[in-house]
Amino acid sequence: MKRLFVILSGLFLALSASGQDLPAAWEELTSPDFVKATQKSEGVCIIPMGVIEKHGPHLPLGTDVFTARAISLKSASTEYCIVYPFYFAGQIFEAKQQPGTIAYSPELLYKMLDETCKEIARNGIKKILLVNGHGGNTNFLQYFCQSQLAEAKDYAVYLFTPSVDAATRTKITSMRKSTTGGHADEEESSVMMLIKPDLVKKEQATSQSGVDQNRLQLPNAYTAIWWYAKYPNHYAGDAKDADAELGKVIFDQRCKQLSEVIKAVKADKITHKLQNDFYQESASPQATKVKQ
Repeated sequence: MKRLFVILSGLFLALSASGQDLPAAWEELTSPDFVKATQKSEGVCIIPMGVIEKHGPHLPLGTDVFTARAISLKSASTEYCIVYPFYFAGQIFEAKQQPGTIAYSPELLYKMLDETCKEIARNGIKKILLVNGHGGNTNFLQYFCQSQLAEAKDYAVYLFTPSVDAATRTKITSMRKSTTGGHADEEESSVMMLIKPDLVKKEQATSQSGVDQNRLQLPNAYTAIWWYAKYPNHYAGDAKDADAELGKVIFDQRCKQLSEVIKAVKADKITHKLQNDFYQESASPQATKVKQ
């Protein structure tokens, strides 16, 4: 009987210990564990964003979200935070002509992200970090972040703005076989070969052209059709030499940087204070005092 008690006690302790390992993925948490996760994350949640779009003839439509979410979950395993589920409501009008693309209206895009942030905040998370996997989202997300100042909020939105250090860029350049790129290219395809190799059809990478067709000449002017003018196949680069080893260099550097940003956002005590000061002053501009 005593031996059985010892065994059962050990089993209970093992189960209790395993319960301390909270998943980072929002959808994997139980409701009671979500409360614990909010505390453990210090109120930080990532929304890993992408779109559903063509990625050349060889990568899956969800490439951007797969990548953003993999980077977010890996980073959260180093610096814990909650990672929101698969978020694909992004700006992708430039690929509407390609099969499989989901292009929501501008109004819905903004409203979806705004309400998602509000719901995350309503659940007790007051620091929301946007991790973007799609280049076409960049300007939209910068505008979204800036628009947070339009009305008072009890939460702050941050946008991860990664860069590549010189040493890593040199290593990437030395490993690459191609010299052009920008979308579904050797680098992006290499990352997918690391995180979702079963979804990459590299043998199809040369079945369509990813060459810049340069069909529009408008110096010092911008027009929405610029991408279509350059890359009508929605493929920029040459992915035939994509390799998981190259993908690991890119992936690891991005995860390291994001982990550092998560840590910095957790420690940030200034953003909320400045936002609140700004909201108060903007409600009565003539009372605003000059800062010295």
